[in-house]
Amino acid sequence: MPAIRNARTEGFTIGKLSDLTGVNIETIRYYEKIKMLQAPPRTEGGHRVYRPADTRVLAFIRRARELGFSLDEIRALLDLGGQDKASCADVRKVASRHLDAIRAKIGDLKQLEGLLAKTIARCSGNRVPDCPVLYILDVRRS
Repeated sequence: MPAIRNARTEGFTIGKLSDLTGVNIETIRYYEKIKMLQAPPRTEGGHRVYRPADTRVLAFIRRARELGFSLDEIRALLDLGGQDKASCADVRKVASRHLDAIRAKIGDLKQLEGLLAKTIARCSGNRVPDCPVLYILDVRRS
């Protein structure tokens, strides 16, 4: 990659990108390593120089992760090429799969909520060996 002479006028540092997006510096490097984020050009001193487009991509990745999308799902969305290139049908497929997974998790969480509510109601407050909450969480019981 060509070196960039002045990061102040032609881009910004990884620290600034981290500040702008709220993504940890090591996470940014990781996204570059797995090719979720394009490797930026570097200064003659070897420092990364990011462009405004990088903030949009990184913010997209961060928000998608917050919403529970896997890296593979995010990669699929990024590979669609953005709003101007993506087919709504292609985006819909990825989002539909994610929605199915969310609905399954909600079902599991509702079951867990009921189980925990019943277990807590049975809790006598006595010593640990009698605690039903610890009993249902014990991985050694089969």
